[in-house]
Amino acid sequence: MSDVEEDSDHEDSFLTIGFESSSLFKDRNSKFHGYAFPVQNEEEIKARLDQLRKQFYDARHHCYAYIIGRNQEYFRAVDDGEPNHSAGDPILGQIRSFGLTNCLVVVIRYFGGTKLGVSGLINAYKTAAQLALESNEIIREYVMSQVKIKFEYPQMNDVMKLVKAYDLTIVSQELHLDCRMVLSFREGLEGLVLETLEQIGGLEILNS
Repeated sequence: MSDVEEDSDHEDSFLTIGFESSSLFKDRNSKFHGYAFPVQNEEEIKARLDQLRKQFYDARHHCYAYIIGRNQEYFRAVDDGEPNHSAGDPILGQIRSFGLTNCLVVVIRYFGGTKLGVSGLINAYKTAAQLALESNEIIREYVMSQVKIKFEYPQMNDVMKLVKAYDLTIVSQELHLDCRMVLSFREGLEGLVLETLEQIGGLEILNS
């Protein structure tokens, strides 16, 4: 797991995980397989859950939790037959403790013949989720904005200086005597980028 520097100025960003990761936690012969996925929406979440249910079709419980949205506004915790709040909530708590969003964690249990009790279940689901997240990479993603511009070819040098200065991404471009370009950038830079574009004589902002 990589450390991501905390920055209170990053209002246009959020923390998530970089890839799929897994873990295995055992307690009194019960096995808890943990999986962590980066996700963007509920359709991706459903697809991941369906995939795991097919892969682990003989498991007794598929418990999970997720948080999506730049401000962690959408979340859910599911116990899937375990005692109330003994599985989904501990998983959700781990996602929150890592400060993540756009993240799904699933813990699949194979019963080992010995009941663990509610406290044992809470610890097992929490630990499996924690281990899956610890084996991942925490990354910072930015909320992006786009602008479409139109300019004449002689202005290309000024436009490219702006692209380099603010580390903009050229999404698409049409380079003729009359050029068009779509630029992508961090949402927090929108005011500054638009102001600088407006200072380039003859350049037209088609949308913002």
